[in-house]
Amino acid sequence: MKRAFTVYQYVAPAILAPTSFLLWRHEYRGNLRLMAAAWLVPVLWAYILPGIGTNVLKVWEFNTRLRLGRFRPHHGFVFGSATATLAWLVHVPVHSMANVAQSAFVLCSVLAFWNLLYDFEALQAGMLSVYNQPWADDQGSAAIAMDYAPWFFGGFGAVYGAGIGTMEWLNTRGLLSAPMFAFAFTSMLILALTIPVAGYVVRSRRKHGHSGIHPIRRTCQSD
Repeated sequence: MKRAFTVYQYVAPAILAPTSFLLWRHEYRGNLRLMAAAWLVPVLWAYILPGIGTNVLKVWEFNTRLRLGRFRPHHGFVFGSATATLAWLVHVPVHSMANVAQSAFVLCSVLAFWNLLYDFEALQAGMLSVYNQPWADDQGSAAIAMDYAPWFFGGFGAVYGAGIGTMEWLNTRGLLSAPMFAFAFTSMLILALTIPVAGYVVRSRRKHGHSGIHPIRRTCQSD
């Protein structure tokens, strides 16, 4: 399995990054503002948030040959290209605010499920280490992944889906001017970075008694 992940991390983005870009360009008839929301936001998110989580907070670590500290430098495109492709597969054009809520719910569910599964397998294969409370308690890969993945990936999916939908809604009404796009894009990225973390921290404090944003030491080592 580790070999499969090693190959995937290079082959998948090499194929999916240009493919997802072309799919969204066709979907939006070349509208670069809408394309930036759909294609670029996941890439930026996957560089910023995991970059902080690995090299600043040191809660996560990629166990790959090519690394910058604890972070793999191509991770933004590994996550971003796959996410943009999944989003295109489940995308339904937005015509009302109800569709915006639908888009948020669908992408929240889809990204939470698939990324939970991916991170579980990555943890099992030894490609990823996460030093959270379940890790400290030696509970296994499923518990480690369940502790953070639904919050981070589901939270991102909700904001991502709502952001795409809102920009589509604005565009259909002729309101997506350059200043409005800049505001919406920046807001979308900031909310995508902060809401999942806030939800995770609140839940971690209630369940574990700490924020969960620092590595947890094991009280004893298993044999």
